[in-house]
Amino acid sequence: MIEVWRGDILEGLHRGHAVICDASGVVEAWGDPSAVIFPRSSCKMLQALPLLESGAGRDLPQKRLALACASHQGAAIHTTEVAAWLADLGLSESDLRCGVQIPDDIPERDRLICTGDSACQLHNNCSGKHAGFLMLNRHLGAGPDYVEPDHPVQTAVKEAFEDVTGEDSPGYGIDGCSAPNFATTVAGLGRAMARFATASESDARGRAIVALREAMVAHPEMVAGETRACTELMRAMDGVAIKTGAEAVFVAIVPSKGLGVALKIVDGGTRASEAAITAILSRLGVLDPAHPMAMKRLGAPMLNRRDIPVGALRLAPGFC
Repeated sequence: MIEVWRGDILEGLHRGHAVICDASGVVEAWGDPSAVIFPRSSCKMLQALPLLESGAGRDLPQKRLALACASHQGAAIHTTEVAAWLADLGLSESDLRCGVQIPDDIPERDRLICTGDSACQLHNNCSGKHAGFLMLNRHLGAGPDYVEPDHPVQTAVKEAFEDVTGEDSPGYGIDGCSAPNFATTVAGLGRAMARFATASESDARGRAIVALREAMVAHPEMVAGETRACTELMRAMDGVAIKTGAEAVFVAIVPSKGLGVALKIVDGGTRASEAAITAILSRLGVLDPAHPMAMKRLGAPMLNRRDIPVGALRLAPGFC
């Protein structure tokens, strides 16, 4: 999909799989649409469906809905909101099961260093998703270990995941935040994104989908954070929701065209997944390839530490 050039010599290649889907299924594909992948954090909006469909999250403000779908930076805007959400539930940071993570947000990391404070589970990039799990768990009245695969929270997540992808999951892996991550095909993930792109508020699932995608679009800063591709590219578009996942998965929801996108770079290279999603969104006409945030991922020269142009990322022949 993506070539890495240094000067006029091809230095590296990133191979992958990608699909564009509409309500009927795959309309365009590269690589192998049937490749089985872990969607990782790209599917957080699917994992948040039971929170809304159950009625547990009916009155949540958009910022918290966006956080439920987020892989955030651990910035103050993220940790403060998650802490307040937990407090509203009568819970605390210790009730989370996502684990401690050093924040990726530089100002917050510097604050911890300067004050001697320690990172905590609020800084975990999945703490918003886990706050949503806890809210659903309180509604269900189940036990505290909500990340266990056979827990009612995760059973509800699996049922929603399989329905929206249109496939029985062949299994799961344990994600970095300790929650199960259900596998699907690239095509299945693309179908799920098309479902999110075409849903209306005609039933409970449709209302949940619309609320989640609109929250992501309204608050891109909560979905990721400053300098991150999800936040910067969503700001560069109108009404399009995108989400990355670990190991170079990326998805897009394009309601204006009724299309969903899913892609996976085989080697797990984030620079390639960001370049590939930029290429597809530009091809669909929803992202200006000359926009600075698009150029940052694809099109601008790679600079060395003296800001000298030394190479570039390019589309491989036959992709986009």
